[in-house]
Amino acid sequence: LGGHVFPDSLKTVRQLRQRGKKVLFFTNNASRCRDAYIEKLSALGFGPSPDEVLTAGNVTEAFLRRHRPGRRVYLLGTDELRGEFAGAGIALCDTGPADIVVSSFDTGLTYEKVLRACRLIADGAEYLCTHPDLNCPTDEGIMPDSGAISAMITASTGVRPRVFGKPSASTVD
Repeated sequence: LGGHVFPDSLKTVRQLRQRGKKVLFFTNNASRCRDAYIEKLSALGFGPSPDEVLTAGNVTEAFLRRHRPGRRVYLLGTDELRGEFAGAGIALCDTGPADIVVSSFDTGLTYEKVLRACRLIADGAEYLCTHPDLNCPTDEGIMPDSGAISAMITASTGVRPRVFGKPSASTVD
């Protein structure tokens, strides 16, 4: 939690690796890029390789690349998530029509962004959400997360998103 490692976590991961088991650090938190999590986990003593770290944002981006190539995406998310999507070749749009709306944790969320997302969905855009978490635990307490944002959009549009992240079967697929 934050910068605190849960008891026996380092020992358990070390033992798994010694036994030849594959280790995957998966977070629903799509607000940061994979490199940021590699850096954080390394600083905490886990020393992950790039192929051992995955976020709900990575899963959503992979789905878009594989199943919705070339589609225009309106993204509610952090600048880091926008950078990952753009770097993967996802066609992001802030104006004009969009084929898909993706909502995620967004620290820069505004009424205008939510309004645009709702109108695009009402006009027929497909709706995806990076992860269902209603709250994110922090050292200072909870904060509203991606699921809370998608709940607001669903309440307005009546459309439930296809959700990635834990515990979605789409993440495993």
